[in-house]
Parts: sequence; C-alpha cells; structure tokens
Amino acid sequence: MTAGERVVVVGAGVAGLTTAVVLAEAGASVHVIAEQVPGVTSLAAGAMWGPYLVEPKDKVDQWGQQSLEVFRKLAEDPSTGVRLTSGIEASRTAEAPPAWATALPGFRPCEPAELPAGFSAGFRFTVPLIDMPTYLDYLLRRLDAAGGTVEQRRLTSLTEVGPALVIVNCTGLGAKDLLPDPDLRPIRGQHVIVTNPGLTEFFSEDTGLSPDLLCFYPHGDTVVLGGTAIDGEGDLAPDDEVAANILARCAEVEPRLAEARVMEHRIGARPTRATVRVEADRWEDGAVVVHNYGHGGAGVTLSWGCAEEAWGLLSGK
Repeated sequence: MTAGERVVVVGAGVAGLTTAVVLAEAGASVHVIAEQVPGVTSLAAGAMWGPYLVEPKDKVDQWGQQSLEVFRKLAEDPSTGVRLTSGIEASRTAEAPPAWATALPGFRPCEPAELPAGFSAGFRFTVPLIDMPTYLDYLLRRLDAAGGTVEQRRLTSLTEVGPALVIVNCTGLGAKDLLPDPDLRPIRGQHVIVTNPGLTEFFSEDTGLSPDLLCFYPHGDTVVLGGTAIDGEGDLAPDDEVAANILARCAEVEPRLAEARVMEHRIGARPTRATVRVEADRWEDGAVVVHNYGHGGAGVTLSWGCAEEAWGLLSGK
C-alpha cells in the first residue's frame, strides 16, 4: 500500500474506528462505511481492559499489551473517556489471578475484609476503564482530524464498497452473512446504566463461563452495571427481568447501587469465533482485503494491537 492510497474500512465499532485512525494517521486516504456509526455493540461495552476468554493466546497477549500501552497514554487526556482506575476482581472460589492481571500496577491479593460477603478470594489492581460513548466520539474526531471520512450505509456484500484496491473488514458479527463466516456466533451482553451514588472503584466477579456476570464500572456521573453473556443469542431488545437481576446482583455487592436511578439499557452482541481473525486475502481482481473481526468480548482490549497488525499486513512491516 502506498501513501495516499484509498482504503475503505467497513464497520464503525471500536475495531473499525481504531483501524481507520491507525491507517489514516499512517497516510492512507481512509473512507469508513458502516450501517451504524458508531457500532451499537461497541457502545454497549463496559468497558475494562482485560483479555478475557479469547484466542489465540500468543497473539492476544501481544495485541492486548500493545493496546494497554496506548490506553495508558490516552488516560492522560480526560476528553478521551479513558481513565486509569483501581478496583477489585473477586471470586467465590479460591481462583488464581489471571496472568495478565498480575503485571498490572498496584496488583496485590485482597485482604479478607476487602471482599464482599460470599467471596473467598480477590485481587486489587489498576487498569484502564473506558467510557465508550465518549471514547468512540473521540475516535471519530481523531479520524476526522487525520482526513478520514465516514459514510452511513448498509452493505450486503463487500463488493458494494465502490472502487477500492484495499478493503478492511471490521464488520464484527456482520461478517457472518457478509462473507459469509459460519464460525461466527453472537454472545448477547446487557448492561444497565445508573446514576453514580459515589463509586470511584470498579468491581468485577470472575464468573467463568456463566451467562450471568457481575461487574460495575464507574464513569464519573454514571455507573455501568453488568451483565450477561448469553451464548448464541443476538437479540438487542432490552430484557426487563435481566436488568432487574443485574441490578440485584450489583446491589448485593455494593448496597449504594440499590438507590441509583436507571438511566438507560445498553445491549450488544459480541462477535465471537474460536479465534480472532486478523489476516489478509487477495481477490481475483487484485484487491486486498484485510479481515479484523471476531474479538468476542475483548474488542476494546485488543483494538489498538489488532489495528497495528492490520496496518502491518498492508504495509509489509
């Protein structure tokens, strides 16, 4: 790929916008096409950096660390929506900490008095928290400043993007039908957004493969409460019963949340496959298509690393 070459990025979730920013700032003429700007699944994310339940491990570790370095720098600017925040990840069984957590600043085992009732182990650390509506708006502004353009349009095939020798496919779950990719499946996530009763630290339970999650992430005046991970379900309609259960689980750990006012519900379908796909194809007409999708619940966590990988595939670096 040469400087100034037209590149079409399909998708405006966190993967698409981050990749578009990286390519535009590297000198490409970037045009983003997406049905939703920004993508609703990315808007619905919590979001805390952490490479959960995603493969392949060696690449995920690399992409995650690259992204962590960027988020730490972004946290120096409050307008990005990124903040370094301390908090606790806890377990109701004596689980060992995930390897990625042990290298984070401030990591230490929790004292018994720090743990909520019913929890037997926990770990404290400092990690980037990302307020997704603010952050996605920041990415759109950064893309605009780099000369990138955005078009809101639904595609039924990647061939509909118009003349382009380079296409970057960041369509998330849309790749299931667009390519098609039968290995993709949705995992439904629901979050409840409430007024902040004074929380400054996050809390997350290690729930393993359970569809019922327990986490809360403070973002200034609001708190994101989670959540769910319902495998195979992609419905984006709010579920009042699920929301009530999320509130109850979170209030059991942090009683102040019981009186918080519900502001909105955010629902997304995590685009999940056995492994994240970041690779290049060449079409018969000579066009190069770079795929960057299938991040499951780790789209934010891997976003900058995967974007740099996509740029490397195009630039030969």
